[in-house]
Amino acid sequence: MLSLPLAYQTPDPRSNWAPVLLLLIIGIGFAVGNVVLSVLIGPSRTGKVKESTYESGMVPFGDTHKRFNVRFYIVAMIFLVIDVDIIFFYPFATIFAPYVRAAHADSGRMLIELIIFVAALLLAYVYAWGKGVFRWD
Repeated sequence: MLSLPLAYQTPDPRSNWAPVLLLLIIGIGFAVGNVVLSVLIGPSRTGKVKESTYESGMVPFGDTHKRFNVRFYIVAMIFLVIDVDIIFFYPFATIFAPYVRAAHADSGRMLIELIIFVAALLLAYVYAWGKGVFRWD
């Protein structure tokens, strides 16, 4: 039986990183290439109209540093929390379903943890509702 030397049997560890390196080179090259092409090919005309602020076809008026009510930010944060909450429900559902089908002992504990998690989010939502965050006066 013919055996190869040990150096020929194990692959070079650097070859495992070749696809990652290639993907990085392609990604960086694509980003740099788009910027360079837009500078070279894109229009370079300037003027008073081109340098003015564009507001959906309307002439801008007033101060640009207008203060927003804090309610906008609170609603945005509540939206993000609920959005992230929904993202975490998908892996939980994939893990929880086999436990329920197999009548596993941990399925009850997992369900209680989920109920506590949703109750905490619901409590925050009710608190924000009570503070009048969702009223647009």
